[in-house]
Amino acid sequence: MSNSNAGETVVVVREVCKEFRRDQLTIPVLSGINLQLSEGDYLALMGPSGSGKTTLLNLIAGLDRPTAGDVIVCGQNLGQSSEGELAKWRSRHVGFIFQMYNLIPVLTAYENVELPLTLTSLSRRQRDDHVKAALEVVGLQDRMDHYPRQLSGGQEQRVAIARAIVTDPTLLVADEPTGDLDAKSAGEILELLHRLNTEFRKTIVMVTHDPNAAARARRILHLEKGLLVSEVVSSRAKESVQ
Repeated sequence: MSNSNAGETVVVVREVCKEFRRDQLTIPVLSGINLQLSEGDYLALMGPSGSGKTTLLNLIAGLDRPTAGDVIVCGQNLGQSSEGELAKWRSRHVGFIFQMYNLIPVLTAYENVELPLTLTSLSRRQRDDHVKAALEVVGLQDRMDHYPRQLSGGQEQRVAIARAIVTDPTLLVADEPTGDLDAKSAGEILELLHRLNTEFRKTIVMVTHDPNAAARARRILHLEKGLLVSEVVSSRAKESVQ
């Protein structure tokens, strides 16, 4: 995976509002959000249920569009892009990590990780190189022929992370990545995300309820009722990044 130059702006969220309509009701979810992330940032989004954390994550990941304002990620204004453009953009720039792993049970770990590459123009040999490199990063090269049911929850999440990084995305978005794991497995996943951030310079946006998980990030933003109410600079931000 590549190590891009530091300092490049990856995410710009400018005066973003998001509303959902339900019958005749308009439900405001985000109000006047401003946020900027540079290459190599690691942001944790915290707040009570219903505060807008996952909605903001989905906007940054190009899974949803703002009602007002601009979301510009990797130079693309997501609110002004067509569905086809967004799908192509996501496949190039975003790796997704979910709480429930979302692995396909009838595919091996290798095949699950390879899946995003089947949409690219890479040759079979190139795909093989990428998959094995991603599985090595997450420490599961010896489990590549195992099916999800043969893996522990922590191993399943590591396979999911390998799938997220196999295309060498600019941005990793993680929605409660440790929410379904025991403390030991959660710690291993957080250490892996830390390594992806520091060693491979991946920009990470993570939604979490867990203060221990948030403390591993460089920045912690708290949302309440659709507003960014505070930001904490984590002790991790004081670490030098090589």
